[in-house]
Amino acid sequence: LTNSPVVPVDGDDATASVFTAAIGDNASALRDTLAYWHSIGDSASGVTAQIRSEATFAYARTGRIDGAFRTVRQSAPLTKWPKQRCLRYATHGLHEYRGKFFPQLVRALMNIAQLPEDAVVLDPMCGSGTTLVEASLSERTSFGLDMNPLSVFISDVKCRALTLAPGELAAAYAQLKKELAAAPARRKRTQATLRPDGDRAYLERWFAPQTLLELDSIETAIHRLSNATLRDFYRVCLSNILRGVSLQKNDDLRIRREETTLARGETCTRFLAEADRSTRVVAAFLTERGPVTTGTHTVQKADARRATEILSRLMGKLDAVITSPPYATALPYLDTDRLSLIYFGLLPRREHRAHDLQMIGNREVTERGRQEHWEFYQQNRMKLPRDTQHLIERIDRLNKAGSVGFRRRNLSALLAKYFFDMHEVLTGMTSLLRPGGTMFLVVGNNRTTAGGEPIEIRTADHLGKIATELGFQKTEDIAMDMLVSRDIFRANAVPSERIIRLDIP
Repeated sequence: LTNSPVVPVDGDDATASVFTAAIGDNASALRDTLAYWHSIGDSASGVTAQIRSEATFAYARTGRIDGAFRTVRQSAPLTKWPKQRCLRYATHGLHEYRGKFFPQLVRALMNIAQLPEDAVVLDPMCGSGTTLVEASLSERTSFGLDMNPLSVFISDVKCRALTLAPGELAAAYAQLKKELAAAPARRKRTQATLRPDGDRAYLERWFAPQTLLELDSIETAIHRLSNATLRDFYRVCLSNILRGVSLQKNDDLRIRREETTLARGETCTRFLAEADRSTRVVAAFLTERGPVTTGTHTVQKADARRATEILSRLMGKLDAVITSPPYATALPYLDTDRLSLIYFGLLPRREHRAHDLQMIGNREVTERGRQEHWEFYQQNRMKLPRDTQHLIERIDRLNKAGSVGFRRRNLSALLAKYFFDMHEVLTGMTSLLRPGGTMFLVVGNNRTTAGGEPIEIRTADHLGKIATELGFQKTEDIAMDMLVSRDIFRANAVPSERIIRLDIP
């Protein structure tokens, strides 16, 4: 961004933490833009906007809800800076989400691509909306697609909540707290009774009766809030506690029951704690940032493989694609969100199986589906790079030679489907990006065992080769060590990822 050499001061390029660069009269713009720098210049006024944003998270965690944002700007300006990077500032921490990537990384990638202020950015597999939020904060136009209805809901709410006033959030939380304190201990019907029969029975199987009654009290109180953005903000907070108050084993990716008993009122207590935390964090950020205009965002429940059809008006107009695609056969994406999907009426339970089978990177398949995927691979294998063919066929050969369970038996067909799906996504991006446009893929590698032999699935390398064969120019491939995950799925975290930069010539 400085167009000048960046020189290490206290070490070499790999070890230094202090650097110098000639910035001319560009200091103010750099402070507003940089993602990984602490300060520009020597004084406290030189601290970057990014560090100030991250600092609001720590400020919001201390003090009362009605004083958190007063502390930030009015009574005590920010003077203490985080010692570690914070990933949950602004609306980024609103909901736990597996596979979430770092907001600072998105900001840095937009800088590296040197996007113009009016750039149009797409995340075709937007997950919980990290790219959309950062594009909105930089006042750029963003589009997001995802097949998971909960992902679409969370992403949309995270962006819309950036337009709320801190006082609105504080008043809404105060109203919820007052209403839930006065809520009757029992109600005649719950939200479960408002669902179709199959969904009602499913909710009653996974939540204790008293828990469903308390969830109903919370939903009723949320419904009385003054506007849709506030209501959806607190529904996201409610979604984030559903798994923890259910009979689902909390830290397990598979659907496993764990009998637990919550004290009366515990569900409301947990919701208010989550709402309190989210309100303080977002209100503190918005107060420090002050009134601003955010970029426009559009997020749709849609298939990334059909991006050119869905976003036909953007053909040849996108400046950048920044996405972290699903990992191959790594996670049961819909299963981890099934309670929220059913409780909020986002996807009926009877549709989950068919919907999951269509998702990129899914690890479920019927026997007939496995055969169809393998026949398709046999007929179209030459569309994939030779190394990718060798990987798929090696796994298939080793598993057929031994006695393996159904998941390993299905792996080669599902892996072939994943790479064909990503081939289709990448093909669409070549049409949507303008000449000179850039795509960043942040993707992790997988490991498996086939016939007793450990095999590394170097997803990043395979996707990079697919992209170059489609006409992308691969300009960078950067290894990125992962921070230790702190969410409930940390046991399933991928140890490292790669950042692949692909440019349209």
